[in-house]
Amino acid sequence: MLAGCGSPGAGSDDPVTAITELDYYTDQQGSAAWDEILATCEERTGITVERQSIPPDQMLQQVLQQVGSRSLPDLLFVDNPQLQQIAETGALTPLGDYDIDTGGYYPGIVEAGSHDGELYGLAPGVNGLALFYDRALLDEAGIEPPATWEELRAAAVELSSADRYGLAFSAITAEEGTWQFLPFFWSNGAELTDLDSPEAVAALEYVSGLVADGAVSASVLEWNQNDVADQFASGNAAMMVNGSWNLARLREEPGLDYGVVPIPVPEAGADPVVALGGEVAAIPATGAGRQQAAARVLDCVLSDDVMSTWTAGHAYVPAREDLARRMAEEDAEMAPFVTQVATARSRTADLGGGYPAVSAALIDAVQRAITGEASAADALRAAQTAAEGS
Repeated sequence: MLAGCGSPGAGSDDPVTAITELDYYTDQQGSAAWDEILATCEERTGITVERQSIPPDQMLQQVLQQVGSRSLPDLLFVDNPQLQQIAETGALTPLGDYDIDTGGYYPGIVEAGSHDGELYGLAPGVNGLALFYDRALLDEAGIEPPATWEELRAAAVELSSADRYGLAFSAITAEEGTWQFLPFFWSNGAELTDLDSPEAVAALEYVSGLVADGAVSASVLEWNQNDVADQFASGNAAMMVNGSWNLARLREEPGLDYGVVPIPVPEAGADPVVALGGEVAAIPATGAGRQQAAARVLDCVLSDDVMSTWTAGHAYVPAREDLARRMAEEDAEMAPFVTQVATARSRTADLGGGYPAVSAALIDAVQRAITGEASAADALRAAQTAAEGS
């Protein structure tokens, strides 16, 4: 039904030579890099891409409105947790309908683009979180980059001073806050289906304890990830948990000598479990001809050389494992992010479209524990009750 109500010309036998596309790459660097990718694929396919870009916080609402008005673009790039809610409307077409090669992709990336066992979205690359540290400060203190929770806490306390915190991260009441807590939550064996498990409580006690120790500023309750990067770049934090997209900015900071290691884990030898970040491409039902044209453009975006260009320019990890391994060999700062993709998880794998409500309940618990409004156990118990009632 949606396909029959698509864009003008959807039922025509004439070859489609132009499609529409929607994304949220509004920052200067990301937008310029994406324009370059689309220009390459326009040249290769002969299909003009009419691009529209809107701020990330407006994306889901606009797409759902477009579903209702049957005015969706032909190609859509959305934050991967949003795919489930859009797919539930029936507005997307399975990528199995098109000749798009999914061989060699990390399983978690395929899972992040799937809904009810059907693949609806694919990412050319993903981002994730790691631990950034100021080399000079750690060297001066004789501290090795931390690999475990115990080492991270000790280093954060040791590196704190009157004008500097040992560690910074984001704990704002938004998806960014949940995203930054999940590596601690999942790496300790907790599950989003059981928010008040002993493993979840221990993870929250650890994170809130860093603030209680004075090793982390209580301002993390208000800092988004850009604010965290500002604190680190200005020397107000010796370490930070942040994403790969910050590398371009940090490389331009004069005099800043930093390193990157995987997120510390509860026990030595364990694998960190971070959340997969980044955008997935989806093809809405806009008419057979337009869908096939969109698929040709998407196939170009997912081709090896274009995928490598996009991910290198945007500091993302390529979705194909062989390209990711090559990136790790060529870029030491990206290597920790590449390493973590193998064990990274999709935020919506277990909950599907129910993830946003659970995410909101979880970050509310993080906030309450950090402020001291409630113990970690009580805060998570309330979060589990809220999640069950959503």
